[in-house]
Amino acid sequence: MTDVFKEQIVKRKQTGKDTLIRIGLIIAVILIFFITFQLVAPFAVIITAAAAFGAFFLMSFRKIEYEYVFTNGELDIDIIYNRSRSKRVLNVNVKSFDIMAHVEDMNHAGSFNNAQETRDFSSGETLANTYAFLVNKDGKQLKVIIEPNEKMLAAISNTMSRSKLHVRR
Repeated sequence: MTDVFKEQIVKRKQTGKDTLIRIGLIIAVILIFFITFQLVAPFAVIITAAAAFGAFFLMSFRKIEYEYVFTNGELDIDIIYNRSRSKRVLNVNVKSFDIMAHVEDMNHAGSFNNAQETRDFSSGETLANTYAFLVNKDGKQLKVIIEPNEKMLAAISNTMSRSKLHVRR
C-alpha cells in the first residue's frame, strides 16, 4: 500500500464584518489618544502606542487561511492566522463521514440541516468545489464545510465509501 499525502491552503475572503472591525479598532486607538492626552498628557504617546499594538495584533486574527492535510485517510484542518500562527481545529478519519456532498445538493439538505453544529473552513463563498460532510465528533453531529481541490477530492473519494460520497459533476 502506498502512502497518500495531499495538502491544500484555502484563504478566507474578507467580509464587511472584517472591515468594520478594522475601522472600529482604528477609531478606538484615536479615541484612546485624545482621552489620554486630556487626562495624562505625558503618557498619551505610550498608552496610544500600546493600544495601536493591541489593535494591530487583533486585526491579524482576521486574516485567516485554512490548511487541509490528507494523510492515509485522515483529514486534518488547521487554521492559520496572519500566515504565522496555526492551530489544529479538526482531525477526522474520512471513513467516519456519514455523508459528503456539495453544499447546494438538495438531495442531502435534510441530512445537513439536522446537524447539531456547523463549522465553516471554506473561503466563505459557495463555489463549485464547496462541499460539506457530516461526522460524529465529541458526541455531536457535526457539519463541516470545506473547499477541496481536485487532487484532495480524488484522495478523499479513493478512501471513503462510494455510497456516502456525492461528487458534483
